[in-house]
Amino acid sequence: MRMPAEWAPHERTIVCWPAREAMWQERFADAKAEHAAVVNAIAAFEPVTLAVDPAQEAEARAAVRGDVDVVAIPLDDSWARDSGPIFVTGDGSRAGVHFGFNAWGEKFSPYDRDAAFGVRVLEHLGEERVDAGDLILEGGSIAVDGEGTLITTEQCLLHPSRNPALSREQIEARLREALGVERVVWLGLGLVEDDDTDGHVDNICAWIEPGKVLLQTVADEADPNYEHCRENARRLADAGVEVVELDVLPRLDGDGPPTVVPYVNYYVANGALIVPVTGAETDADALALLQRLYPGREAVPVSGTTLALGGGGVHCITQQVPAA
Repeated sequence: MRMPAEWAPHERTIVCWPAREAMWQERFADAKAEHAAVVNAIAAFEPVTLAVDPAQEAEARAAVRGDVDVVAIPLDDSWARDSGPIFVTGDGSRAGVHFGFNAWGEKFSPYDRDAAFGVRVLEHLGEERVDAGDLILEGGSIAVDGEGTLITTEQCLLHPSRNPALSREQIEARLREALGVERVVWLGLGLVEDDDTDGHVDNICAWIEPGKVLLQTVADEADPNYEHCRENARRLADAGVEVVELDVLPRLDGDGPPTVVPYVNYYVANGALIVPVTGAETDADALALLQRLYPGREAVPVSGTTLALGGGGVHCITQQVPAA
């Protein structure tokens, strides 16, 4: 059993509806609107299972359209990539691996309902469950090529708030066991602005095909991410991975902490790429690049502004269920 690449055919996508009003505050309505836009964009290409906290069920049903199965499941937050199951397939079988979840190092509480989300959504879908709860692992911290190679960051997987009792070698062994990978490529740091998740890889790197990735870099040497990006490019090259660089990183203006909206945080659906945009002049070029890199898939732009202000992006709120 192995975790397939994201571009492998999907049976459906899992998304969670925003639930933590105290976190979104005055942006709660905007967060719901952006989640609905992502769901509706995906539903034009494949079915969606939308998990909704019971208190939000009626509102969510009214906001989505198309092939969307709305199911009431208690939630704390809406980052399905991190709290949901990660699916593995093989020999015509499929199972959801349920890892431990501690709200990105216990940054947000409560999180007990999100920690149980994987079990509950697998029960709803009637899927086999593989329990890997002894390892704290968020889906946004890993990226696989479907042929045995996994990319992650030292910043996240070796962070003391995740699995302090495990060594790098022990973590690699658990990834091989749970996800069927054979090789782990360690990048260094994620984006400087990514405080909430401690450097998730899905903000900086995505597989295009086996042996080839799209890497977030920056052109300006004064950018605080510049050296980190160059180091990540060097590590990928040393690992024999071909790198396509995307050196544009849109920033949001505001009085709060620095916020970026990486185009790399896109979701690969059946026949489509769902891409976060901000209305910046660079959107068109980024969409055109992605269209070229994934021939046969339509690059579909959706607003990623509020998601970024909440600490994530399109990829962060989606989790694929591969075809068995």
